Formats: sequence, C-alpha cells, structure tokens
Amino acid sequence: MIPLLEAWKKSRDILGMNARNLDYLRPYNKKRAKRFADDKIACKRLLAKNELPVPLLIARIKTLDDLENFDWSKLPESFALKPNHGFGGEGILVVYGKKKNEEHTWIKADGSLIRVEDLKTHIRNILDGSFSLANMPDSAFFEERLKLLKLFKPYSWKGIPDIRVIVFNRVPVMAMLRLPTKESGGKANLQHGALGLGIDMANGTTTSAVQGFGGFARSIDCVPGTRLVLSGIRIPFWKEILRLAVEAQNISGLGYLGADIAIDRDRGPVFLELNARPGLSIQLANLDGLKGRLTRVSGLKVKTAEKGVRMGMDLFGGEIEEEIEEISGKKIIGTVEKVKLIGKNGKEIEVEAKIDTGADSTSIDTELARELGFGEVMNFFETIPKPENTENRSTLSALSAEYDQKYKHAHPDLSGVVFVYAPNGFTMRPKILISFFLHGAEVSSRVSIIERSRMQYPIIIGRRDLKKFLIDSNK
Repeated sequence: MIPLLEAWKKSRDILGMNARNLDYLRPYNKKRAKRFADDKIACKRLLAKNELPVPLLIARIKTLDDLENFDWSKLPESFALKPNHGFGGEGILVVYGKKKNEEHTWIKADGSLIRVEDLKTHIRNILDGSFSLANMPDSAFFEERLKLLKLFKPYSWKGIPDIRVIVFNRVPVMAMLRLPTKESGGKANLQHGALGLGIDMANGTTTSAVQGFGGFARSIDCVPGTRLVLSGIRIPFWKEILRLAVEAQNISGLGYLGADIAIDRDRGPVFLELNARPGLSIQLANLDGLKGRLTRVSGLKVKTAEKGVRMGMDLFGGEIEEEIEEISGKKIIGTVEKVKLIGKNGKEIEVEAKIDTGADSTSIDTELARELGFGEVMNFFETIPKPENTENRSTLSALSAEYDQKYKHAHPDLSGVVFVYAPNGFTMRPKILISFFLHGAEVSSRVSIIERSRMQYPIIIGRRDLKKFLIDSNK
C-alpha cells in the first residue's frame, strides 16, 4: 500500500491539492459555476437543454411532506436514488429489480431486499444533509438506472463503471476508467476500493491501474481475484466522450472540470455529473502528473470542442508510453511479439509469439523444440506410459503433480510433466527449461511442448512469464 501521491513526488511533477486549489480551482472556477455543478439536478437540466445526454429524472423529493405524500407506484423495477448535493458517491442507492409477488419491495446489488420504509429512512438522511458537501439540508431524487455495457461486465462488480475526464481550457488533459469492485460495494469510488485505470488519450486504451483504499492506493495488473488483465481495454465512443466533456465545460462555465461519464448499454455515453473539485488520484492511475499537462495547454486559443479534442489526443497520447515504462519498470508489448529463443549449445531462433494472458504458462511447438536441440528429451518422453482412467477431470491435477514429481529428474533436459484437459480429452506434455528474450528482457521459463503446426504461432507466452510487461492490445 502506498500513499496516494507520495510514490511519484520524487520522480514526477505532481499537482498537489494546494496547487490545484490555488492555481486552477480559484482562478478558473467561479463560485456561481461551482454552485451550479454542485446542484446535480440543475446541472443535468442545463446539459439536457443543450442536447447533451443525461439519465432520465423519475421523481424528486424536497421535503418531509413530499416524502409522506410520495406515490411509490411511480418507481420502476430498477432505479438509482441520489442526494442532490452529494459528493464522492456517498448516499447513492441503486436498485436492480423488483421482488416478485411483493408490492413495493426491491432488490439491491448484493441481493438484499429494500422496502418502502428503508427508502424513507434513507431519504430522511438525505434531507437532513448526511451526504451533502457541507452537511446542509438537501433534496433526494430518483433517476433511471443505467445498463451495464457488455464489454465491462467481466471487469465490474455489480455497479456501472464511469470515465473521469479532466478538462482545462477546452482541452481534455487526462482521463481514467473507474471500475466498481466488491470492496467498493459496487460503486466506482476509489476511496472505497474501486479500481482506477489510466487511459491513453490518443486512443482510449487503458494503461496502468491502481486500487484505492481511503487516501492510499496499490498498483495492480489484474482484476482482484481473477486473471483478467486491466491494461489494453479499448473504451468505445472514445472521441465522443472527450467531445462531450469539452462541451460540458463550455456550458457549465467551469474552467477546470472533472466530467464523469458512463456508457449505457442502449444509449451510449451519458453524463453522471460534473465535478468542480475533481480529486487527484487520476494522476496515480496514469503514472503521470497533471501539472505538466495543464501548463502545456494554459493560454492556448481553442475555439471549438473538436479542436480541443484533437489537441488533447495529440498532446497526451502515445508518447506517454516511454514515461509509463520508465516509472513502472515494465515494458509495454502487444499481443504478437518477436521473441528470440535460446536452445541447447546456445542455438538461437527468432519467431513470432502470441501473447496470451488467458494461458497460465508458455508452450512451444514440437518441431520448434526439436530445432532448439530438445529432440532427445522428446524421444524419451514418448517412452513414458500414459495413465489410464483419466476421464475424471477432477483427478487430473493430482495426477499431473504425481507424474511431475516422478519424472522431472528422469532425463537431464526434462523439467517436468503436465496434464492439460481439453474438450476431446486430456494431453500429457513434457516440460523443458528454456530462456528467451522479449523486448530485450531475458525470461527463464518452464515451457510445455505441444503440436502447434496447424496454429498461426509456434509459441504462446502465458501470464507466468509476463510479469515484466504491460500488455497493449492495440500494438
């Protein structure tokens, strides 16, 4: 766990909280504009008036009398309940469905039930100001629940991911994708354990990632508890998202803006809110400081949103790859890369390899293994008797461990034996110890050998051998 900004102070030009307030919020965000952004309903009404997409408003409750007289039959099967002046995602309650055969009973993300009395209690807390910026009395509103985009379903726990875009002087300068997790309770809030993914501004592809906890964060490569790699996610509607963020800045009067945009399954990009005081964790997600980017666009004459988008994509996309490599200590590679394999007696062969994070380990083609000088061990492997009664998939793991232990020292070049299950049965593969060079980095690996002559690539590199690298699916 590392302090949110401390990790990069020595190596990057970081925009701190005080600098943000003094240099950007106060001069460029006037009180009237900030008050407007803090009023979510008024803000969304103005955006809608200017034909920018916002969620449908279902109902608003301003007073206790409104609450007592509210017609609960107005509510659809799913909805989001929010405080009008809330911040940081606090006080938001999302309902995913209605309980069958039970009037006025709904289901939350965690499967628990919520009834009218529960909603009333939550709304009373909102009206009392429990979730507002200054604990001032507030109002509550119901709006449509956005639908999860299929692309994000494997990466998101229950909630809806959103994209935070920082806009300054009509130029989008930095962005991150926020993914809800179980720790965050399905909310895209880094303070509560959500994931923050940096985004290449040129093409909308995720780069580095962190998981937040309060004022701290840790660097991660995969969705917690899974093998899903977080780098290389291509965000749809990217150019449109940037254009909407710039248009919102023009309409709101905020010179320094954080636009929070979600992608609805049916409607595409939709504004969640505008933020007059966007936090700074976006810097850590991108492994880069805001100050340098803001300085580059300060004073520029940007007449249209389209020009601002082009400038943001040109200035802050692509070339940050070298900086990410320098800071993270990891090389950025694509899904297909040339590798140099080192065989017996120093023999070298260069081939194209498929980078596959879905595979646990690396495997090479039988013919390639023979070319590298491992023909003798492969001939020995053919003499090892295959076990019988291996139809039960649950026994393969124990059987694999048994054979690996029994035969890994039976031949000088045999590093182990592994059983792999396939729909048409299992395969028993030999393992050898080999070194290869990928992007100048040497990797020592126990690779399995399998017939791949019908495959496009003679080698697949699995995630065990990819710890030194970040994957960009666009390369």
